[in-house]
Amino acid sequence: MEAILIDEYNYPLPDERIAKYPLAQRDHSKLLVYRNGQVNEDRFYNIGNFIPDHSLLIYNNTRVIQARLVFHKESGARIEIFCLEPLAPRDYALNLGSTSGCTWKCMIGNLKKWKSGKLTLIIHHSHASGAQSTSLVLTAERLSTTGNTHEVRFEWEGAISFAEILDQLGELPIPPYLNRATEERDKTTYQTVYSRIKGSVAAPTAGLHFTDDVLNDLRHRGIQTTELTLHVGAGTFQPVKTADANEHTMHTEIIAVPRKAIEDVLANLGHIVAVGTTSMRTLESLYFLKSILDPLIKNQDNTEHVLHVGQFAPYQPGTNDYSTKEALETILRYLDMTHQDTLHAETQIMIRPGYEFHVVDQLITNFHQPKSTLLLLVSAFVKGDWHTIYDYALSHDFRFLSYGDSSILFRS
Repeated sequence: MEAILIDEYNYPLPDERIAKYPLAQRDHSKLLVYRNGQVNEDRFYNIGNFIPDHSLLIYNNTRVIQARLVFHKESGARIEIFCLEPLAPRDYALNLGSTSGCTWKCMIGNLKKWKSGKLTLIIHHSHASGAQSTSLVLTAERLSTTGNTHEVRFEWEGAISFAEILDQLGELPIPPYLNRATEERDKTTYQTVYSRIKGSVAAPTAGLHFTDDVLNDLRHRGIQTTELTLHVGAGTFQPVKTADANEHTMHTEIIAVPRKAIEDVLANLGHIVAVGTTSMRTLESLYFLKSILDPLIKNQDNTEHVLHVGQFAPYQPGTNDYSTKEALETILRYLDMTHQDTLHAETQIMIRPGYEFHVVDQLITNFHQPKSTLLLLVSAFVKGDWHTIYDYALSHDFRFLSYGDSSILFRS
């Protein structure tokens, strides 16, 4: 496999170009338009002028959870537990709906002060009936360690879900490169207007520019919309530290794609607009499920399987030899066989230069960190012409990263 030298995907990003806060009006952010090697700019509220007629716009409806929990030991030591992904129950909805205990993969701050034993935190729970609030005890126990992550078991007593515990006691995990504490306003500004499925620990930030007015304008123009779910993990901020990007280990994320979304994509091939890299990774991952599902369908195997798209699945011999239509129809047959309305899978896909795109035609995305896998994805989409885009943005006062400005890119 040809080396991808990560130093070739570096650029100077002064701290003052990183947007520490969003604009007061989401849709007033600047919009860079890249098409046929040419760059123009506008404002995001005019994005409908640049999306081709009869397109299908697909966005990620995940909602960021308040995933940081702070405990204090009797000694006064502050221990921060950052919930990354559910382990038991594995399903996000079941885990967040648990009312007695659950287990998560976590990162732990100030771990040296937590050698063993359980940590405790008091929950003051107000009852919906209006009855007097009660005090509950949340305990956290570290079960095992793998690398820099830990398996943590949370337990409590009382009719309160883990989602409610996080809403009450947790802190929203804004990106580390903002170099500031989470503020109350982030609870609103760091969520998309269409977020509804809880599970992410980072926002799908391309969607932060959308407002109800923008979405209504797109619908009036005849542009269809549909949604899917990818719960964004903390790995999205993980820099590439290897000289050859191929040696970087991609993080795994959980995806859920409703049957309707798959049918909508199938009916609109050639006119697909992905809102953000998370939607892009989900949609492109669908193509590579065919080789996993074919034998299951052939054997009428409807037992529960973990459908996992590997990091290098796109680069294996024979994996790009069928049409997108065939791939999507295979998924629909699998859903029919298993009597499911939603496809559930995992993706570790790495989209980097040399990738052959199968689903997405236009990408709406923010401006990403130097030497990141997201910048590799952008480079792949524009056939290596990312410098044209980023040089323009840097020289025309665009704001960068999560709370920064946006772009719409047409596939080269």
